[in-house]
Amino acid sequence: MSERWRLGRLGGLLVLALVAMLMIAGEGLAQSMRPAPGQEPEDFLRQQQNAGRVDVNNAEMWRSVRKGAAAYASIPDARAAILVQSDGERWREFYRGPLKTYGAWYLAAVVAALALFFVIRGRLKIEPAPAGREILRFDGIERFAHWLAAVSFVLLALTGLNISYGRFVMLPWMGAEAFATISQAGKSVHNYLGFSFIVGLVAMFVLWVRDNLPDAYDGPWIANLGGLFWGHDHPDARKFNAGQKFIFWVVILGGGVLAYTGISMMFPFYWLSMANMQLAVLVHAGVSIALIGIMIAHVYIGSLGMEGAFDAMGHGYVDENWAREHHSIWVAETLGEELGGLDAARGRA
Repeated sequence: MSERWRLGRLGGLLVLALVAMLMIAGEGLAQSMRPAPGQEPEDFLRQQQNAGRVDVNNAEMWRSVRKGAAAYASIPDARAAILVQSDGERWREFYRGPLKTYGAWYLAAVVAALALFFVIRGRLKIEPAPAGREILRFDGIERFAHWLAAVSFVLLALTGLNISYGRFVMLPWMGAEAFATISQAGKSVHNYLGFSFIVGLVAMFVLWVRDNLPDAYDGPWIANLGGLFWGHDHPDARKFNAGQKFIFWVVILGGGVLAYTGISMMFPFYWLSMANMQLAVLVHAGVSIALIGIMIAHVYIGSLGMEGAFDAMGHGYVDENWAREHHSIWVAETLGEELGGLDAARGRA
């Protein structure tokens, strides 16, 4: 029994020694895996917080960020490395501020001026009275080109104004859901009809550029302002007078600018840089507002403001007396009359 007891005690001591050795080894391993002083998780979090506070107050760093300093981006587009694009902030302030504000005042002023003109001058009548005889002024191709551009422009204007002013005018009474639906549909209409407007623009240029070049009759027409503001004596003019020529070139040149900037925005960064894209948006919006105001005046003169004017684009024929009053040289050339007999021809009923 004593021998067994000694063997048991020896085995127990060996087990205890082994356990002690394992504990010592485990502690050593744990110590070797433990972060060095100052590198505990709590220490690391504290350092990050401290570093964050330092960066927030690092004026020099944020100054460089505001100037467009680039950092690192893992995607191919290097522009993503720019955290703040200050030019974009200035662009947004100008677009939402002066451009929209002055644009709205400009359109309101145009409408008010036309209303005042109508009250004072009234509708311009055919003098001395309609002749009852008609002259073909615009054929079917000319009217198609005009209405293609005109209808496209009206829809482009309405959808464009919604983009700029819709959230202030329509959203409050329409509601977010209806406004979002209409705006999304309007965006699609705006994009697609831009191309039909360009087609109409090119067609009008080809058809009418020759008749819209300056001639000797433009000066007297401008000096008399076309007889629109006083009297009933309208200056001589060919197929298009100086006022119509002004409208033509405004539409052609302004429409060309809208076409270029509009396509640039539909396909961003294909050929324009960030700065030029921002400029394109401003130019597109500014020229659009200016052109809308001019077209409001054009529509007024061609419909409510002047008797017989709409017939030219309505069915193509105009009253002979209207034609002699506003385009006397064109009538004489069309009918093969002598230019010296214009005064007598004007007096014919």
